[in-house]
Amino acid sequence: MPDVVIVGAGPVGLFMGLLLLQRGHQVRILERRISRSNRSRAIGIHPPALAELARAGVANQLTAAGVHIERGVAYSRRRRVAQLAFDGDAAFPFILAVPQAVTEQVLESAVQDLDAGAIVRGADVHGVDDDGRTLRVRADSPSGSLEVAARLVIAADGARSAIRRRYLPGLRSRSYPDCYIMGDFPDNTGHGPDAVLYLEPEGIVESFPLPGGVRRWVVRLGAPYKDPTAVGLARLVTARTGEVLDAAGNSMLSAFEVRSRLAQRMVHGRVVLLGDAAHEISPIGGQGMNLGWLDAAALAPIVDASLRGADVGRDVANFEKSRKKAALRASRQAGLNMALGRPLPPPAMYARNSIFATALAVPVVSELVERRFTMR
Repeated sequence: MPDVVIVGAGPVGLFMGLLLLQRGHQVRILERRISRSNRSRAIGIHPPALAELARAGVANQLTAAGVHIERGVAYSRRRRVAQLAFDGDAAFPFILAVPQAVTEQVLESAVQDLDAGAIVRGADVHGVDDDGRTLRVRADSPSGSLEVAARLVIAADGARSAIRRRYLPGLRSRSYPDCYIMGDFPDNTGHGPDAVLYLEPEGIVESFPLPGGVRRWVVRLGAPYKDPTAVGLARLVTARTGEVLDAAGNSMLSAFEVRSRLAQRMVHGRVVLLGDAAHEISPIGGQGMNLGWLDAAALAPIVDASLRGADVGRDVANFEKSRKKAALRASRQAGLNMALGRPLPPPAMYARNSIFATALAVPVVSELVERRFTMR
């Protein structure tokens, strides 16, 4: 019987598993997908998360594979408005841009180096039973029903978590008047490793460098984009920014709406909700995956102590309080990011941009903004 069952082999579940394996515990990570996904939605890794990845021994592989974004630059109507350096962290003076598929590959390899059988794929978890002594995780698999017993269960199964629905069936989500379409295209902008924001009256366009001469584009819309196409996204980008994209070179395309959902309780006896299962926030700003990693880093020593027989009641309470506070702060920051990207009449946009540029020229203000954007 493993000490811990982790539901979900995304970046957060894999990292949680790695931390516990490194502490000598038996872990099983149950994942619905038969194979690792090649889609890369989450790409930004912030300095606090990089510090935790470094402690786990996997940061070097990721920093070598990614693009170091050392500053963000804002434009409006093809004129530069302002810029912000991401150099406030001495160890990691940048935001790392690396495809999620690469991140998962690095974490999965690290897990398997410690236990080749730790990850069980094709296990679609649909329930947890507790007889007072043992937790039993029930799942469907290609070979039939599967049941795995454990002392603890950690749910890192994402925003649609089956475990969260079991323990918090009435948890409501909040919707926003923001929809987005995003895609990856060959980078012919000349912006190099800079992140670029286009603050336009029709709505924001965001642009981030990726390895291999690729750049991600994210366009804010006021309504869901039905049947997205690379050509359609390229036209939107050109109409707002003047940048011309190579639609034939598109390698990823996604349209999505935004909602948030914050669980009032992350700990339910011997079951813990982690990452998006506990706090779903807007992906604008790239905080969700990082938030989950910081959850895992805070939880791992508590789980370790508990499995070794220590009384961790106070530690659990402090963990839940601090991580809920961090999630609320990240959710508010994501909401502010979205608000700044909404359409404005040109006169109001020009006035807002001028205030924005003037404020960022003040060192104290720019340092505060940098800390918020990098989750420090």
